[in-house]
Amino acid sequence: MKAVHFGAGNIGRGFIGEILNHNGYAITFVDVNDTIIEALKARGSYTIELADESREQIQIQNVTGLNNAKEADKVVEAIVEADLLTTAIGPNILPRIAQLIAQGIEARAARNIQQPIDIIACENMIGGSTFLAEEVKKHFTDTAYLDQYVGFPDAAVDRIVPMQQHADPLFVQVEPFSEWVVQGTACKSPIRLEGVAYVNDLEPYIERKLFSVNTGHATVAYTGALQGYETIDEAMQDHLVVIQLRSVLHETGKLLIAKWGFDAAEHEKYIEKIIGRFQNKYISDAISRVARTPLRKLGNHERFIRPMVELTQIDEMPFHLLETIGMVFNYFDPEDEQCQELKEMILQKGLDKIISEVTGIDNQKILGSIKQNVEKYAYKVA
Repeated sequence: MKAVHFGAGNIGRGFIGEILNHNGYAITFVDVNDTIIEALKARGSYTIELADESREQIQIQNVTGLNNAKEADKVVEAIVEADLLTTAIGPNILPRIAQLIAQGIEARAARNIQQPIDIIACENMIGGSTFLAEEVKKHFTDTAYLDQYVGFPDAAVDRIVPMQQHADPLFVQVEPFSEWVVQGTACKSPIRLEGVAYVNDLEPYIERKLFSVNTGHATVAYTGALQGYETIDEAMQDHLVVIQLRSVLHETGKLLIAKWGFDAAEHEKYIEKIIGRFQNKYISDAISRVARTPLRKLGNHERFIRPMVELTQIDEMPFHLLETIGMVFNYFDPEDEQCQELKEMILQKGLDKIISEVTGIDNQKILGSIKQNVEKYAYKVA
């Protein structure tokens, strides 16, 4: 069995690659990072280490790499021969690979390959595969083959893989916990991976992960930055940070329980598991990494604004989410382009207009509450 995976970064190698390897796949990683791609070609294997007291090492075998900027024809051929295609490259990069994926599908059609294939976008976004499908379809005039033989099942993925530097460019440390859930009803291929949960309705799991793990992780980052910490594990030693995290997760938990019918006691255990994961002393994740791209994180369908708005719609006032949103608007990292952009926007257009523009909110009461919290934490906007 052969898999093509776009994105040879830490998440691709340390999470998706591990599961594909466990299921016996030969993996072709596609990326523009020459160092990683050449190392994959030369060695054909790499090592994953679990970030806990065991320090267990897992050998990932039968891998290679292709540089899509230099070896597009070979990538197309790899797609032709693949049984499964996955991505972990970041939502903003998906449109950039759509044309190459389309060429691979066209080549499959030209050779009359009738074996269905699924393309699964393993990204931190709602509807990643659906989004990728729309981008791929832009490169087709006739989608008959695509519609019949290519599935784009959405997925929810969860594993903390921190930024890291090692002498070995392929070595990667990951937390022991991992979860990969796929919408089975959208699959065209009969392939089912061991270690992946296939469900009929994915949306509850996507929202549970986004509004718990992603919202929580970012809450620690922005609250920790406010307190002057540089890493997540440092911030999690501060009881004020943990209190803010737990309070935010209880607010999003109210929404998830009301909306999707999650068991309250089980969800409380889920919250405590998340807190324990963030407290893992064997993982040192930079706050600058987790807090980066604040404009995206303040989007209308993202981890803070969407649950905050939906809570107000069920007459719950999310005070702690609003506080965190205030911190996000004030977060500044001079190395982050979106931080610079957000600050410049506020300076040029004014806070009132930018809050509405960035969040997509037009409810004046909610906008007023956000503004209050932005002003409350206005230690860097000037």
